[in-house]
Amino acid sequence: MKNTKYVFVTGGVTSSLGKGIIAASLAKLLQERGYSVTIQKLDPYINIDPGTLNPYEHGECYVTDDGAETDLDLGHYERFLNIPTSQANNVTTGRIYQSVIDKERKGEFLGKTVQVIPHITDEIKHRVQILGNTGEFDIVITEIGGTVGDIESLPYVESVRQLLWELGHENAIVIHLTLVPYLAAAGELKTKPTQHSVKMLMQSGVSPDILVCRTEHEISDSIKSKLALFCNVKKEDVIQSIDAETIYDVPNLMLEENLDLVVLKKLQLPQDKQPELKVWNEFLTKFKNPKHTIEIGLIGKYVELKDAYKSISEAFIHSGAQNEVQVNVNWIHSEDLTVENVPNKLKKLNGILVAPGFGERGIEGKIAAVKYARENNIPFLGICLGMQMAVIEFSRNVLGIKDANSSEMDKQTANPVIDLMEEQKSVINYGGTMRLGAWDCQLKENSKIKSIYKKDIISERHRHRYEFNSTYLEQIEKAGMIATGKNPKTDLVEVVEIPSHPWFIGVQYHPEYKSTVLNPHPLFVDFVKASLEHSLN
Repeated sequence: MKNTKYVFVTGGVTSSLGKGIIAASLAKLLQERGYSVTIQKLDPYINIDPGTLNPYEHGECYVTDDGAETDLDLGHYERFLNIPTSQANNVTTGRIYQSVIDKERKGEFLGKTVQVIPHITDEIKHRVQILGNTGEFDIVITEIGGTVGDIESLPYVESVRQLLWELGHENAIVIHLTLVPYLAAAGELKTKPTQHSVKMLMQSGVSPDILVCRTEHEISDSIKSKLALFCNVKKEDVIQSIDAETIYDVPNLMLEENLDLVVLKKLQLPQDKQPELKVWNEFLTKFKNPKHTIEIGLIGKYVELKDAYKSISEAFIHSGAQNEVQVNVNWIHSEDLTVENVPNKLKKLNGILVAPGFGERGIEGKIAAVKYARENNIPFLGICLGMQMAVIEFSRNVLGIKDANSSEMDKQTANPVIDLMEEQKSVINYGGTMRLGAWDCQLKENSKIKSIYKKDIISERHRHRYEFNSTYLEQIEKAGMIATGKNPKTDLVEVVEIPSHPWFIGVQYHPEYKSTVLNPHPLFVDFVKASLEHSLN
């Protein structure tokens, strides 16, 4: 059994400093040094998971192979480490409290008063150590959401304090990510916010072992010395994290700052193997030196908040680099599109992606975009709701079923070419009840989708309630839209394509969730390639 070491990442001064990227970058460097590493996120909100949250509220809801609806940071972890995460990698306050209350109802606490300490903190400590206890990992990095000083984060910080004491300081350390702001009027960087943040952390009984300082300007040796003095750390434990051109530069920046060396030294682990980041830097070189540029339209309902489509935009970065192409994503709100204005708004595009989503808002704009892509031979990729819109558009405008619709948008429609899955009809609770996680899909011989994947059976992640209504399959296929991917157990349609079109594919699943730096998703790679060919014609 491995003696698993733990690294806790806390944040101070302000949110959105990039704890997830720092955690993922450190994990990447440790992985390059030959250690098996995983990352988990502790989220302080009371929702059980982000599955019922509006994308405007929380950005994208990321889905794992085992069907966990999680924070989008888990997407960063997978994209950096190229290994899948699971239910155990994302823990929320809601899940912690639900578990404790369930135990109380069963009488597991022997009549004792249930309290934050020890019952809630014991549950948190148990969840933190689940991954370590598997014996799979040398190091578990745990990112604690929120900012030190938040009421919501207090039980997590207290749990960290207890774990540091229980595990011993050679087995568990704390990295505190903080902000060193630049005051233009004074012309200098200010350390006071960091000092206050560390003081607040120490008041909770936790002293940071390493300070990672987010900054817009180089941090001088004198400022590092000042931070070390006031924050009870050594000077070499003050790490600069300067603004980067892209998140994928951060592992190299952390390597320059010796973050991985400092961590290994504190955890008393060997530092034998040097991180090469060979394939990583090959990707970066291609990404930063594209030979061509293409314009892709992302037609969505939440485009004001680009984090709502985080995995899609990152998949374009991976697949663009693979093709040595700069992918310019045009964020187009589907509510702004009509049949009349679509030609003008979409005429400069080399490819059109109709994005996932829920509900009837902006649906007609998505359908108009599909029609434009189909009739003008523009490469088209429809994901989840985007695939369903392609089926509706084809049914209306090729088959002539003018009232074809999804029963999600119109419960009374006479022609629900997209319909609620049978097992979903009795569902009352919305949280965690969709078709979630990895499902198999059998690909049809001689189809475009099979030529892309080069496999008979694929496994992809799902997040939806509504499906292609197979009652209409025969007439849709006769008209020229073919079901080229089906679930082998349920026979549900997973993939549709139009063979007479240069590149027209709709998928019920979410390929973007599985695209990583080292393994760009083949569907995105081929879509970008087709869009490049369209741009050169």
